[in-house]
Amino acid sequence: MRKRKKGKKLSRKRNQRRALFKSLAANLFLKEKIKTTEAKAKEVSGLAEKFITKAKKEDITIRKFLNKFFPKKVVEKLVKEIAPKYKERRGGYTRIIKLGKRKSDGARMAIIELVKQ
Repeated sequence: MRKRKKGKKLSRKRNQRRALFKSLAANLFLKEKIKTTEAKAKEVSGLAEKFITKAKKEDITIRKFLNKFFPKKVVEKLVKEIAPKYKERRGGYTRIIKLGKRKSDGARMAIIELVKQ
């Protein structure tokens, strides 16, 4: 019985999974729209929303926290461009649009994007 477990493993070890989510979140913030599998999109959505909520505070400690996870270019865009757009919004910064199955292996595909304000 699965109890008190959060998130999907995605057939990866912990450090590989963290690196994957960091990379997907960074690309989401830079490009504002990425195409990936549905399971990965669902996992990254929650992570990205937490980072945007933190970035809305615009504090030096928040910047230091974000610098642990992302390169400087991503942190700058997140704090200066993305977070101010969602200042009045209380959540729901991402949208997942489900596509069909991928031809090669049948994986369900999805587009995850930042909601336009």
